[in-house]
Amino acid sequence: MNVNEVKFEKDNKLACEIASFTNFDCVLDSGYKLQDFKIAFKTFGKLNQNKSNAILVCHALTGDQFVLEKNPITNKNGWWSEMVGPEKPIDTNKYFVICSNVLGGCIGSTGPKEINNKTNNIYGLTFPVVTIKDMVKVQKYLIDALKIDKLFSIAGGSMGAMQVLQWVIDYPDKILNAIHIAGALKHSTQNIAFHEVGRQAIMSDAAWSEGNYIRHNKVPEKGLSVARMIAHITYLSDDAMHRKFGRKLQSRDIISFGFEADFQIESYLRYQGRSFVERFDANSYLYLTRAMDYFDIVKDFSNCIEFPSSSNTHINYLIISFTSDWLFPTIENKEIVKKLNFFNRNVSFVEIETDKGHDSFLLDEPELDLTIKGFLEANL
Repeated sequence: MNVNEVKFEKDNKLACEIASFTNFDCVLDSGYKLQDFKIAFKTFGKLNQNKSNAILVCHALTGDQFVLEKNPITNKNGWWSEMVGPEKPIDTNKYFVICSNVLGGCIGSTGPKEINNKTNNIYGLTFPVVTIKDMVKVQKYLIDALKIDKLFSIAGGSMGAMQVLQWVIDYPDKILNAIHIAGALKHSTQNIAFHEVGRQAIMSDAAWSEGNYIRHNKVPEKGLSVARMIAHITYLSDDAMHRKFGRKLQSRDIISFGFEADFQIESYLRYQGRSFVERFDANSYLYLTRAMDYFDIVKDFSNCIEFPSSSNTHINYLIISFTSDWLFPTIENKEIVKKLNFFNRNVSFVEIETDKGHDSFLLDEPELDLTIKGFLEANL
């Protein structure tokens, strides 16, 4: 890639930077040649003189580039403001943090809701199916365009953890440290099943219009809302839901003998569904869940770390899991640790005891903070 083919500009509406890539072929896993695309990203902190303090943060399924500060769409704090910022574990007084919206996303990067320059129409379902490998490829283009030769670290949870491992496989010479949180070497059958139910909810909504809802000025609100409700349940744990909601009734003393939201948990899930529709694109949800489903790097990861090579033996790994995470349980994270240990790689593993479920990496978890801060400082 010629960095001269990249144009950087400010998107004032989204309050982020846009890197536009033109006049070259980005060949995707499917074989599709994506010739023109853009990546929306944010940076925090300052890049030092020798460009050795850059950390790439990779977001999860419904995340975005707004890892810190106010999100201009939701007006809420950035999704990882617990972890990233001045004096936080990923300290922006020390590190230059980069976070981009993934390819196929809907917050400024090229995806199904964007315009296809060849046709001047919205992509919709004509957008090519993407994989985690494709997402990482365009992240690599962005890092190259920023003229950063090597990342001090890369970090991510859930779908972000998938991206971390893909970086290790495809571009090990570009990273020094890898922080993998609540992930796995492949997406499980159960997780694929949950995603399929969510996708069917979206596609069964009459307003989805075979993926052409934007052209018809419609939004598949009901389907996308149900998809979000289903997914959100998987991010929690039974103990967390019981502690927060139990069987408490919502704004009434007795049950209604009807199908309104009698219980607080019902009201909470409906709120999660409604608020999600306001910030996320239905087709992007289809594409990104499919990318996660296709993720299976068992063989590729083994091959990457099996043979001693100057391109990968230098990487320090931190693998983190949570005791109550049943979406990406500890046993799946330990499979990564076992492979790294077998091939004598530099790996640290921490299982954090918490009842908050898969979403623990986004919440206030002091042990998580201390673990990540200690790992980064130990490898400075």
